[in-house]
Amino acid sequence: QVQLVESGGGLAQAGGSLRLSCVASGRTSSSYTMGWFRQAPGKEREFVAAISRSGLSTYYADSMKDRITISRDNAKNTVYLRLNSLKAEDTTVYYCAATSKPLTAQAMGVPGLYDYWGQGTQVTVSS
Repeated sequence: QVQLVESGGGLAQAGGSLRLSCVASGRTSSSYTMGWFRQAPGKEREFVAAISRSGLSTYYADSMKDRITISRDNAKNTVYLRLNSLKAEDTTVYYCAATSKPLTAQAMGVPGLYDYWGQGTQVTVSS
């Protein structure tokens, strides 16, 4: 069992940057593949990025890969998501997720394969 708590969201200007953090408690985060998703009201949860247990492999949504970076510090049980060149359409709630399943690269973006979710952090981008 692991609990996930996101932080770092807030109000930012278009073109700016934010760094989201996700702290895992309970079982150590190095046991899990970690992912970031986002979900706007009335829409399906959308994959943003994922990172392997070791941090050596990263996966990004094609639509965002030029503007985002996922990283992790297993010593701190923390996963980060750096959002650059923010756009108004980045405004939504961002969720951290963890899974102990051995996922293929193609499966990293499937929300249903993640076992644990945080409560989300709101990102609002003003234009």
